[in-house]
Amino acid sequence: MINQYLDMSFQALFNVVPSPMLLVSDSGHVIQANPAAQLLLGYSLETIIGLEVELLIPQRYREHHRHYREAFIKNSETRPMGNSAVLSVLTQDGKELEVNISLSPLQDGSHSCTLVTLNIADRRRQAEEALRISEERLRYAREAANLGVFDLDANFNILYWDDRMHELWGLGPNSNVNHKQLLSAIHPEDLASRQAALDHAADPHGSGRYHAEYRVTSFKDGSEHWVTAMGRVHFHDGHPVRLIGVARDITEQRALEKELQKQRAEAEHVFTQQVAVQTASAIAHELNQPLAAISAYSEVAMHALESGSVDGSKLKRALEGCVEQAHRAGNSLHELLAFLQKGDLIKDRLDINEAVKEALSIAKSSGFDNFHTTLNLEKNIRPVHANRTHVTKILVNLLRNAVEAMQGPNITTAAITIKVHTNAEVNMAHVSVQDYGPGLNPEIAKRIFEPFFTTKPSGIGLGLVVSRSLAEANGGQLWVEPDNKPGATFHFTLPFAT
Repeated sequence: MINQYLDMSFQALFNVVPSPMLLVSDSGHVIQANPAAQLLLGYSLETIIGLEVELLIPQRYREHHRHYREAFIKNSETRPMGNSAVLSVLTQDGKELEVNISLSPLQDGSHSCTLVTLNIADRRRQAEEALRISEERLRYAREAANLGVFDLDANFNILYWDDRMHELWGLGPNSNVNHKQLLSAIHPEDLASRQAALDHAADPHGSGRYHAEYRVTSFKDGSEHWVTAMGRVHFHDGHPVRLIGVARDITEQRALEKELQKQRAEAEHVFTQQVAVQTASAIAHELNQPLAAISAYSEVAMHALESGSVDGSKLKRALEGCVEQAHRAGNSLHELLAFLQKGDLIKDRLDINEAVKEALSIAKSSGFDNFHTTLNLEKNIRPVHANRTHVTKILVNLLRNAVEAMQGPNITTAAITIKVHTNAEVNMAHVSVQDYGPGLNPEIAKRIFEPFFTTKPSGIGLGLVVSRSLAEANGGQLWVEPDNKPGATFHFTLPFAT
């Protein structure tokens, strides 16, 4: 068997070598070319055999190449391929290619020739240059965005942290860091939300995307700053194996958002106050005259009764006047409310689960984000028939109230649970929002929906009133669960679309 392999012809081996090869005589003519060389140079075997090798080189190099070839024949030795032996070759259609070459002299008795092996240097160089440019662009982008790069294994042991990641944690560029140190620098209030983001990303049925924002206390100087981390979990056989991503400092962005949120809150507060003042003024204007008339009629009746000489017809007219003016006051109030609520209510088929997620995003982007969220959403729940803006306003109001209720010094867990399910008793979608604050005492719970009643120092007591009105305008109800612990739980319902 070995002898059979040794008997294989040079031509057979020459033809199957994947690298382009030429056999060149001492006179400088091509005497053989393998298929790879024919393909590279664009020649057929018949047209390339006998061709002077200088014709495969651009005109400007041919004279120099003849001298080099003659010198090589006088001092033949194997020369390895490398950057020091780069040559431009010319294809049959006139295209120039840069190649690395290696020269191997062959001797068979009195006959000698040179084996020329070509390697396409141009493609390799282009690939290397493209890779270099890509890496340079990536580096510039990382520096411009001030990004740090991390790579964690399934147990969140650190496989790679670049210098920027060390800087974010206040560590030296070459210092070792483990998962315990990583967690110890994260603010305790943010650990739950970060873990929830990790659990979501590690779900094999999800997209694997990871996004979390949390505060980090620097090991270097104890300063606190906000970090946002984004990445993707990679899976093997349905199990998470690695988390690769980037992180950046968003402290300034957070501070700006907080300031903008404060300004928006102040503007909204002023606007709400103005609306309340204008509404109260309009109500007072509409009720002033009927109330004054009722007062006058009542005084007439009281005077008649006190004088002891009661004229039945006059007393009747006075009481009838009171009734008439009371009706007038009621009608005026209803007309005013109808004017304030004028306009057609546009209702759509609405995915209540998506509305909950949208309201969460709005609340968090408005600065009400320092809480952990638990969502218990009924899958494939039927669409509701409601106004999207109204439903969002209800949810955002309830979320803001919940966050504000958990800002006391004795609150250790800032968390909100939102549940969406089908209420079979009324055949409606049922949404509940539960916080983990101090809750509501029975007296406050009784008055919580009264206009202008508030427990907040800067509140005006219209948020829940408006929210209840919006729920009712959409065919549902809004109420608070009495004596519920922990915290307070608000519920509202919306009718399903038909």
